[in-house]
Amino acid sequence: MNIFKTIVLLSLLTLLLVFVGGALGGREGMMFAFVIACLMNFAAYWFSDRLVLAMYQAQPLSEREAPALYGIVRGLAQTAQIPMPRIYRIPTEAPNAFATGRSPEHAVVAVTDGILKLLDAEELKGVLAHELSHVEHRDILIASIAAAIAGAISMLASMARWSALSGGMRRDHRGASRVQPLIFLVTAILAPFAALLIQLAISRSREFHADEGGAKLCRGGLGLASALRKLENERHQTPLWGANPATAHLFIVNPLRGDGITKLFSTHPPIQERVERLEQMARSA
Repeated sequence: MNIFKTIVLLSLLTLLLVFVGGALGGREGMMFAFVIACLMNFAAYWFSDRLVLAMYQAQPLSEREAPALYGIVRGLAQTAQIPMPRIYRIPTEAPNAFATGRSPEHAVVAVTDGILKLLDAEELKGVLAHELSHVEHRDILIASIAAAIAGAISMLASMARWSALSGGMRRDHRGASRVQPLIFLVTAILAPFAALLIQLAISRSREFHADEGGAKLCRGGLGLASALRKLENERHQTPLWGANPATAHLFIVNPLRGDGITKLFSTHPPIQERVERLEQMARSA
Protein backbone atom coordinates (compact mmCIF):
# COMPACT_ATOMS: atom_id res chain seq x y z
CA MET A 1 0.00 0.00 0.00
CA ASN A 2 2.84 2.39 0.87
CA ILE A 3 4.63 1.55 -2.39
CA PHE A 4 1.41 2.30 -4.30
CA LYS A 5 0.99 5.56 -2.37
CA THR A 6 4.55 6.60 -3.22
CA ILE A 7 3.98 5.88 -6.93
CA VAL A 8 0.74 7.90 -6.90
CA LEU A 9 2.37 10.85 -5.12
CA LEU A 10 5.36 10.88 -7.48
CA SER A 11 2.96 10.78 -10.41
CA LEU A 12 1.00 13.72 -8.97
CA LEU A 13 4.24 15.64 -8.51
CA THR A 14 5.22 14.95 -12.13
CA LEU A 15 1.80 16.03 -13.42
CA LEU A 16 2.05 19.19 -11.33
CA LEU A 17 5.42 19.93 -12.96
CA VAL A 18 3.93 19.47 -16.44
CA PHE A 19 0.98 21.73 -15.61
CA VAL A 20 3.11 24.45 -14.01
CA GLY A 21 5.67 24.28 -16.81
CA GLY A 22 3.00 24.73 -19.44
CA ALA A 23 1.21 27.49 -17.54
CA LEU A 24 4.23 29.53 -16.47
CA GLY A 25 7.28 28.71 -18.52
CA GLY A 26 6.13 26.78 -21.53
CA ARG A 27 7.95 23.64 -22.63
CA GLU A 28 11.34 25.35 -22.79
CA GLY A 29 11.00 26.88 -19.33
CA MET A 30 9.86 23.59 -17.84
CA MET A 31 12.78 21.67 -19.33
CA PHE A 32 15.30 24.29 -18.21
CA ALA A 33 14.03 24.29 -14.61
CA PHE A 34 13.84 20.50 -14.52
CA VAL A 35 17.41 20.04 -15.79
CA ILE A 36 18.81 22.57 -13.30
CA ALA A 37 16.88 20.99 -10.41
CA CYS A 38 18.06 17.51 -11.44
CA LEU A 39 21.69 18.65 -11.54
CA MET A 40 21.39 20.24 -8.10
CA ASN A 41 19.75 17.23 -6.54
CA PHE A 42 22.07 14.79 -8.31
CA ALA A 43 25.01 16.54 -6.66
CA ALA A 44 23.24 16.43 -3.28
CA TYR A 45 22.39 12.74 -3.79
CA TRP A 46 25.94 11.81 -4.82
CA PHE A 47 27.60 13.60 -1.90
CA SER A 48 24.76 13.34 0.63
CA ASP A 49 26.59 11.00 3.00
CA ARG A 50 29.66 13.25 3.27
CA LEU A 51 27.59 16.41 3.63
CA VAL A 52 25.25 15.18 6.34
CA LEU A 53 28.00 13.43 8.32
CA ALA A 54 30.07 16.61 8.31
CA MET A 55 27.02 18.69 9.24
CA TYR A 56 26.47 16.69 12.43
CA GLN A 57 30.18 16.15 13.19
CA ALA A 58 29.75 12.39 12.89
CA GLN A 59 32.82 10.25 13.55
CA PRO A 60 33.61 6.71 12.37
CA LEU A 61 32.84 4.06 14.98
CA SER A 62 35.02 0.97 14.96
CA GLU A 63 33.92 -2.56 15.83
CA ARG A 64 36.36 -2.57 18.74
CA GLU A 65 34.55 0.45 20.22
CA ALA A 66 31.03 -0.95 19.74
CA PRO A 67 31.08 -4.74 19.19
CA ALA A 68 27.41 -5.22 20.18
CA LEU A 69 26.25 -2.52 17.78
CA TYR A 70 28.28 -4.02 14.95
CA GLY A 71 26.84 -7.43 15.71
CA ILE A 72 23.27 -6.16 15.40
CA VAL A 73 23.93 -4.25 12.16
CA ARG A 74 25.83 -7.15 10.59
CA GLY A 75 23.05 -9.61 11.37
CA LEU A 76 20.36 -7.29 9.96
CA ALA A 77 22.42 -6.58 6.83
CA GLN A 78 22.82 -10.31 6.20
CA THR A 79 19.07 -10.82 6.63
CA ALA A 80 18.35 -7.97 4.20
CA GLN A 81 21.04 -9.29 1.84
CA ILE A 82 22.78 -5.93 1.56
CA PRO A 83 26.44 -5.04 2.18
CA MET A 84 27.54 -4.14 5.69
CA PRO A 85 27.17 -0.34 5.98
CA ARG A 86 29.70 1.94 7.58
CA ILE A 87 28.80 2.98 11.12
CA TYR A 88 29.26 6.47 12.57
CA ARG A 89 28.48 8.06 15.93
CA ILE A 90 27.15 11.59 16.42
CA PRO A 91 28.46 13.23 19.62
CA THR A 92 25.18 14.44 21.09
CA GLU A 93 22.89 13.33 23.91
CA ALA A 94 19.82 13.82 21.72
CA PRO A 95 18.65 10.28 20.89
CA ASN A 96 18.31 9.73 17.15
CA ALA A 97 19.69 7.83 14.17
CA PHE A 98 19.70 8.00 10.39
CA ALA A 99 20.88 6.18 7.29
CA THR A 100 22.28 7.81 4.19
CA GLY A 101 24.28 6.94 1.10
CA ARG A 102 23.52 6.82 -2.60
CA SER A 103 23.24 3.00 -2.72
CA PRO A 104 23.42 -0.06 -0.45
CA GLU A 105 27.10 -0.38 -1.41
CA HIS A 106 27.78 3.15 -0.10
CA ALA A 107 25.41 3.15 2.87
CA VAL A 108 26.13 4.77 6.21
CA VAL A 109 24.25 4.28 9.47
CA ALA A 110 24.78 6.99 12.09
CA VAL A 111 23.65 6.79 15.71
CA THR A 112 23.88 9.41 18.43
CA ASP A 113 25.44 8.83 21.82
CA GLY A 114 22.01 9.50 23.30
CA ILE A 115 20.22 6.70 21.47
CA LEU A 116 22.85 4.15 22.53
CA LYS A 117 22.26 5.11 26.16
CA LEU A 118 18.46 5.33 25.98
CA LEU A 119 17.46 2.10 24.22
CA ASP A 120 17.87 -1.52 25.19
CA ALA A 121 19.22 -4.11 22.73
CA GLU A 122 15.81 -5.08 21.27
CA GLU A 123 14.72 -1.47 20.81
CA LEU A 124 18.05 -0.54 19.21
CA LYS A 125 17.70 -3.51 16.86
CA GLY A 126 14.29 -2.22 15.79
CA VAL A 127 15.69 1.25 15.05
CA LEU A 128 18.63 -0.15 13.07
CA ALA A 129 16.29 -2.45 11.13
CA HIS A 130 14.21 0.61 10.21
CA GLU A 131 17.31 2.40 8.92
CA LEU A 132 18.56 -0.59 6.95
CA SER A 133 15.09 -0.88 5.41
CA HIS A 134 15.60 2.65 4.06
CA VAL A 135 18.89 1.47 2.55
CA GLU A 136 17.38 -1.72 1.13
CA HIS A 137 14.51 0.16 -0.55
CA ARG A 138 16.76 2.98 -1.86
CA ASP A 139 14.72 5.67 -0.17
CA ILE A 140 17.52 8.22 -0.61
CA LEU A 141 17.06 7.87 -4.39
CA ILE A 142 13.27 8.26 -4.10
CA ALA A 143 13.69 11.36 -1.93
CA SER A 144 16.14 12.79 -4.47
CA ILE A 145 13.69 12.28 -7.35
CA ALA A 146 10.90 13.97 -5.39
CA ALA A 147 13.22 16.83 -4.45
CA ALA A 148 14.30 17.30 -8.08
CA ILE A 149 10.72 17.60 -9.34
CA ALA A 150 9.64 19.84 -6.44
CA GLY A 151 12.74 21.95 -6.98
CA ALA A 152 11.92 22.37 -10.66
CA ILE A 153 8.40 23.51 -9.80
CA SER A 154 9.69 26.02 -7.25
CA MET A 155 12.27 27.30 -9.73
CA LEU A 156 9.64 27.76 -12.44
CA ALA A 157 7.38 29.64 -10.03
CA SER A 158 10.26 31.85 -8.90
CA MET A 159 11.21 32.63 -12.50
CA ALA A 160 7.58 33.43 -13.28
CA ARG A 161 7.21 35.79 -10.32
CA TRP A 162 10.34 37.71 -11.29
CA SER A 163 9.21 37.85 -14.90
CA ALA A 164 5.78 39.09 -13.85
CA LEU A 165 7.31 41.86 -11.78
CA SER A 166 9.35 43.01 -14.79
CA GLY A 167 6.44 42.54 -17.21
CA GLY A 168 8.38 39.98 -19.19
CA MET A 169 5.65 37.34 -19.37
CA ARG A 170 2.63 39.52 -19.94
CA ARG A 171 2.77 39.56 -23.70
CA ASP A 172 4.56 37.70 -26.46
CA HIS A 173 6.14 39.28 -29.56
CA ARG A 174 2.71 39.79 -31.14
CA GLY A 175 1.39 41.58 -28.07
CA ALA A 176 -1.10 38.82 -27.28
CA SER A 177 -1.69 37.85 -23.68
CA ARG A 178 0.11 34.62 -22.89
CA VAL A 179 -1.70 33.69 -19.71
CA GLN A 180 -4.57 35.01 -17.73
CA PRO A 181 -3.14 37.21 -14.95
CA LEU A 182 -5.19 35.57 -12.19
CA ILE A 183 -4.29 32.02 -13.25
CA PHE A 184 -0.69 33.06 -13.61
CA LEU A 185 -0.57 34.59 -10.13
CA VAL A 186 -2.36 31.72 -8.39
CA THR A 187 -0.19 29.10 -10.10
CA ALA A 188 3.06 30.93 -9.33
CA ILE A 189 2.17 31.21 -5.64
CA LEU A 190 0.35 27.95 -4.93
CA ALA A 191 2.33 25.50 -7.08
CA PRO A 192 5.48 25.45 -4.88
CA PHE A 193 3.27 25.05 -1.80
CA ALA A 194 1.44 22.08 -3.37
CA ALA A 195 4.76 20.53 -4.47
CA LEU A 196 6.12 20.82 -0.93
CA LEU A 197 3.04 19.11 0.54
CA ILE A 198 3.34 16.22 -1.94
CA GLN A 199 7.08 15.90 -1.27
CA LEU A 200 6.45 15.72 2.49
CA ALA A 201 3.68 13.16 1.94
CA ILE A 202 6.17 10.98 0.03
CA SER A 203 8.60 11.26 2.94
CA ARG A 204 5.93 10.20 5.43
CA SER A 205 4.93 7.28 3.21
CA ARG A 206 8.53 6.06 3.07
CA GLU A 207 8.72 6.23 6.88
CA PHE A 208 5.72 3.92 7.16
CA HIS A 209 7.32 1.60 4.61
CA ALA A 210 10.62 1.58 6.54
CA ASP A 211 8.73 0.77 9.75
CA GLU A 212 7.11 -2.21 8.05
CA GLY A 213 10.38 -3.32 6.48
CA GLY A 214 12.20 -2.93 9.77
CA ALA A 215 9.61 -4.99 11.62
CA LYS A 216 10.04 -7.80 9.08
CA LEU A 217 13.85 -7.62 9.25
CA CYS A 218 13.95 -8.07 13.01
CA ARG A 219 10.96 -10.43 12.95
CA GLY A 220 8.74 -8.29 15.12
CA GLY A 221 7.79 -4.64 15.45
CA LEU A 222 7.33 -4.32 19.20
CA GLY A 223 10.97 -3.39 19.81
CA LEU A 224 10.73 -0.60 17.23
CA ALA A 225 7.37 0.54 18.65
CA SER A 226 8.85 0.77 22.14
CA ALA A 227 11.87 2.64 20.78
CA LEU A 228 9.66 5.17 18.98
CA ARG A 229 7.76 5.91 22.20
CA LYS A 230 10.99 6.54 24.09
CA LEU A 231 12.47 8.63 21.30
CA GLU A 232 9.37 10.81 21.02
CA ASN A 233 9.29 11.47 24.76
CA GLU A 234 12.99 12.28 24.86
CA ARG A 235 12.86 14.40 21.71
CA HIS A 236 11.10 17.20 23.58
CA GLN A 237 13.38 16.98 26.61
CA THR A 238 16.69 16.65 24.71
CA PRO A 239 16.30 18.24 21.28
CA LEU A 240 18.96 17.93 18.61
CA TRP A 241 20.35 21.46 18.63
CA GLY A 242 21.42 22.73 15.24
CA ALA A 243 19.25 20.23 13.36
CA ASN A 244 18.84 21.29 9.74
CA PRO A 245 15.31 21.14 8.22
CA ALA A 246 16.86 19.96 4.92
CA THR A 247 18.06 16.75 6.62
CA ALA A 248 15.15 16.18 9.01
CA HIS A 249 13.66 13.45 6.79
CA LEU A 250 16.75 11.26 7.30
CA PHE A 251 16.26 10.68 11.02
CA ILE A 252 14.24 7.91 12.70
CA VAL A 253 12.18 10.63 14.44
CA ASN A 254 11.87 14.25 13.40
CA PRO A 255 14.67 16.17 15.16
CA LEU A 256 12.75 19.43 14.82
CA ARG A 257 10.17 20.57 17.31
CA GLY A 258 6.74 21.21 15.87
CA ASP A 259 3.16 21.23 17.05
CA GLY A 260 -0.20 22.34 15.74
CA ILE A 261 -0.31 23.33 12.09
CA THR A 262 3.43 22.64 11.69
CA LYS A 263 2.60 18.91 11.79
CA LEU A 264 1.16 19.38 8.29
CA PHE A 265 4.70 20.17 7.13
CA SER A 266 6.36 17.32 9.02
CA THR A 267 8.62 14.86 7.22
CA HIS A 268 7.45 12.08 9.57
CA PRO A 269 4.04 10.60 10.36
CA PRO A 270 2.71 10.98 13.93
CA ILE A 271 4.56 8.65 16.30
CA GLN A 272 1.32 7.29 17.76
CA GLU A 273 0.13 6.23 14.32
CA ARG A 274 3.45 4.53 13.60
CA VAL A 275 3.32 2.70 16.94
CA GLU A 276 -0.25 1.53 16.37
CA ARG A 277 0.64 0.15 12.93
CA LEU A 278 3.62 -1.73 14.34
CA GLU A 279 1.55 -3.20 17.16
CA GLN A 280 -1.12 -4.26 14.67
CA MET A 281 1.58 -6.00 12.59
CA ALA A 282 2.81 -7.81 15.70
CA ARG A 283 -0.72 -8.97 16.59
CA SER A 284 -1.32 -10.19 13.02
CA ALA A 285 1.96 -12.11 13.05
